[in-house]
Order: sequence, then structure tokens, then C-alpha cells
Amino acid sequence: MRLYDTARQEVVPFEVDHTVRMYVCGITPYDSTHLGHANTYLTYDLLIRRLEDRGHTVEMVRNVTDVDDSILPKARELGIDYLELAATEMERFRRDMLALNTRAPIAEPRATESIADIIAIIEKLDAGGHTYQADGITYFDVTTSPTFGELSHYDTEQMITFAGERGGTPDDPRQRNPLDFVLWQPSADDEPSWPSPYGPGRPGWHIECSAMSKATLGTTLDLHGGGSDLIFPHHECEMAQSHAANGEPFVRHWMHCGLVAYQGTKMSKSLGNLVFVSELSKTHDPRAIRWALMAHHYRNDWEWFDHDIDTASSELDQLLAATTCPKGPDPEALGANVRAALDADLDAPAARNHLLDFARACLAGRGDHPAAAAGLVEIAAIVGLELS
Repeated sequence: MRLYDTARQEVVPFEVDHTVRMYVCGITPYDSTHLGHANTYLTYDLLIRRLEDRGHTVEMVRNVTDVDDSILPKARELGIDYLELAATEMERFRRDMLALNTRAPIAEPRATESIADIIAIIEKLDAGGHTYQADGITYFDVTTSPTFGELSHYDTEQMITFAGERGGTPDDPRQRNPLDFVLWQPSADDEPSWPSPYGPGRPGWHIECSAMSKATLGTTLDLHGGGSDLIFPHHECEMAQSHAANGEPFVRHWMHCGLVAYQGTKMSKSLGNLVFVSELSKTHDPRAIRWALMAHHYRNDWEWFDHDIDTASSELDQLLAATTCPKGPDPEALGANVRAALDADLDAPAARNHLLDFARACLAGRGDHPAAAAGLVEIAAIVGLELS
């Protein structure tokens, strides 16, 4: 298997032992699961399924960011407790993931349940000279990380821009460097607070994942993933602080997914153009949603159009109809082609085309292999599409 590695900026062999330790950044549960989320988690589900098909055991952990600068304002706006909001949206998220037939994680740690682990890492960073305090806020000093920027490969100007757009505070005069980031901060009066050596307060965003991944999978991960918008600052900062605290490589392979737009416009809550999995599932077979998402390579940014689900539904009907055909082509070649496509940087569109071409050949009466239909069902299951 060969996969693109974000840090190395090339497709490289994905070399792992029998057990693969994978950490995928989960949702901040303040709104429903949209197609951007679904696209990301489907990508890692495809990878897990193919690794299992190759004989590996995959230990996938997906965290829950249930306290940060996104969920707290939303809870305040709704006038409910932030944990109540998180519980509601996590239950909806789990239903959506089940509908899309994605593998459940072996652990789903929550930031609010990981405070002791978070503080322990900050203490290590503090002892190592990687932190400083200003106005009660504890910052990570990026000048103490000689490899900072080697994941994203962005120049300083681009990193500062993304920091400002994605939860950082590069213009805050209390920071020594615009790219420094918060490890621990005082809580507002209506925000949750925990005691710590750095004063009562709550953690910054990036330190949460460093703590949760270490607690569940150890200091070095085989693969860390998420959307491409997490490359910087989130994953860059994670890598810097984890390496500084543990003195060991943090991630062997970085994998990121493209972003999804809606009919020519960036899909975002502020624009009100999110396509929610829960709503789409009310009118269409969830298998068609999965099939539609597979039409795009995981590394590409792409656009969702309303007619995509209709096209996918029609093609799903063809696949289902083919499972009733008495004969068809030899399914052995189909299995080899689908597996080869997935091993070539998880080329889901190519795997998808092989399955659809095979189904159409069955429907057209081409081939005389009696196990064609059964083979189609078995091989479709490799990509998580249940046709039986």
C-alpha cells in the first residue's frame, strides 16, 4: 500500500506492523454532521477496511473536542450547558456514522475527561523550557521547536494567516511570537474551569489531542489524520508539543483529506449552506451517500451538487440489481482491481468504477461465471458498501 504523506509531500509506502495505531481528529460537537465531516471519516473508514482486508488489526481512536472556543459560544447562544450540547450532537453524529456504515473507534476520548493528562504534558513542556506565561495564559514558545513548520511546509506569512483564521491569536501582543499558541488559559465566568499549576482555567485546543492520543495509543502514532484545514495550526502545533514533551517521533505518517464545497461555494455554517447527513438520510438510502462520496479522491477539494445524490442512487440501484444476476464476469479480477486501486493512495473513484463496470456487465449479460453476483457482494463490502 502506498499513501500520500503530508509531511514528506509525496506518495510513499505505508509500512506498518500487524497492529496499526491510527488517530483521527473527531468533531467539535456543536452542530450536526455535514458532508465535509462524512467525507473525512469515510476516507479513514476505507483505509481501515483495506488494512483489515490485508490482515492488519487497526486501533483507531477518534476524539471528541467537547470544550474549546467553538462549542462554548454556541452553548452560550443556545442558553444550555455545553456538555448537554455536546451529548446531543454526539448522539446525532454516532447515528450518522452508523448509517454510513463506518467502523466505530476503539476509543472516543473526550477533552473534558482528559484534563489530568493535559496538565501532565504541560508540566513536561514547562520543565523543558518550552512555555511562558502572560496574563495568566500559558503559551508554547515555537522558537523552542526547531522543526516547527515541517509538517505544513507553509511560509511564515501563510502560517500567520491561517493561525488567525483557524483559532489562533497571532495579533495578541501578549505573545512573544505570532505563531505561539495557548496551552492553558483562564476561563470566563460562565465557562468550565479546572484547577491546575497554572491557575484555574481550561486547556487550549491543540494540547487536547496530544494528551488524548498519547493516553490511548502511546507516544508514537502510525497514522494521524483529519481534514486539510487541520494541517495548520492544529496538527503542526500538536506535532511540536508532543515531540517536545515526549522526546520521540509523534507520527510516522500524516494523512489529510480535501474540503467539500456546496454548488460553487465553501460549505460553512456562517453561510447556511451545510448539507447534513441526517437530513439527506431522510430522503435517500445512506448507502447512496457513501457511494456519492466515493466518487472523489480523498486528497482533492471538491463540490457537492444536489443532483449528486440522485446519480448515486441510480448507480446503487444498478449495483443492487446486479446481485440478482445468475451469471456475469469472473469476480476474481474485480477483487484484484478494487484492492489495487485502494492500495494506490486510496483511489476510491477507481475502485468505485471497477465495481460499477462489473455490475453493468452482469446486467448486460456478459460473462458466464456463476459466482459473479456473490463476488460483487463480497468485494463491495471491502469498501463498506453492503449490497446483501
